Amino acid sequence: MNEVEYLRIISGQRQDWRAQTLKPCLWVCSLFYRAVVSFRNRMFDWRLRAIERPLVPVISLGNLTTGGTGKTPFVAYLARWFQQQQIQVTLLSRGYRALPGEVNDEKLLLDRLCPGIPHYQNPNRCASSKQAVKEDAQLLLLDDGFQHRKLARDLDIVLIDAVCPWGHGWLLPRGLMREPKSALQRADFVILTRADQCSPATLERLKVEVAEMLSPDRIACAVFRPQELVNVAGDTESLASVAGKTVWGFCAIGNPEGFRQTLENAGFVVAGMQIFPDHHHYSSSDLEGIGVEAANASADLILTTSKDLVKISEQKLSELPVWAVEIGAEITEGREAFEGILQNLVQEVSSD
Repeated sequence: MNEVEYLRIISGQRQDWRAQTLKPCLWVCSLFYRAVVSFRNRMFDWRLRAIERPLVPVISLGNLTTGGTGKTPFVAYLARWFQQQQIQVTLLSRGYRALPGEVNDEKLLLDRLCPGIPHYQNPNRCASSKQAVKEDAQLLLLDDGFQHRKLARDLDIVLIDAVCPWGHGWLLPRGLMREPKSALQRADFVILTRADQCSPATLERLKVEVAEMLSPDRIACAVFRPQELVNVAGDTESLASVAGKTVWGFCAIGNPEGFRQTLENAGFVVAGMQIFPDHHHYSSSDLEGIGVEAANASADLILTTSKDLVKISEQKLSELPVWAVEIGAEITEGREAFEGILQNLVQEVSSD
């Protein structure tokens, strides 16, 4: 069973006898997972496990579920924001699913989106934080850091996907929750992403639910706006120039349905989409198959995500142009409160 089929089972999209047999087994496994997570958190809460504090402020950006909340666009948003404030920010990430001796797709993308901003990938982020401080970092931005409690932080930001906020309602592996909802009590600020892809009533209910664990003035809403198209050569194309075109999509991200919704909201006619496991490394046969499917669907062009584009070198597949939809994060509600907190960190750094 691959990751795509697993997601179909836990989300309820697949309802055959195998799925119905597997879900109780996954539920039992999730009970053991809950016990391990609870024990680990208690060890940190009671200071029975060491927590290292770097010599500079740390911002953690993470989530409660496994991927799909839009962390990468928000890491870029925060990195550029501090860069504009003349703060030397450095990114720290684990390097999840990187090939041996290589960096992963997130670093490749962030290097392009945040030129000039150092980015250290190391599963031992305490070690990379020390290295960054030696290289004159003034502020550390910890990517996917909510569960990485070994490194102390000055601001803990959690992203929640408004479309699927609680990972299908269960902890791993029955669902996609890394921790129970109660873990939000550790957060300093919560941002509800893809707020434009759910109904206003659903969004309001989610705000109320989150406000049970966090002050309402520490909750913001955000959307991801398509900005332009870009290809592997770095050429760009406006969205208006291809509006209404028939497209074939492919992606290997945590929330593929979010990408489909983005394409449809941008005015494209989505003839179909191929979904691969998160952080998938594309083979030549994968790309050939994408081109064949797109041509058979009479697509005008092939669209993917920026995170997927950095893993391929082809400008065309089956003679169809391949473009990535460049996405930008935008806070639509609660921006003033959020940036006020960021500004406090700027003042802290500037006073040192």
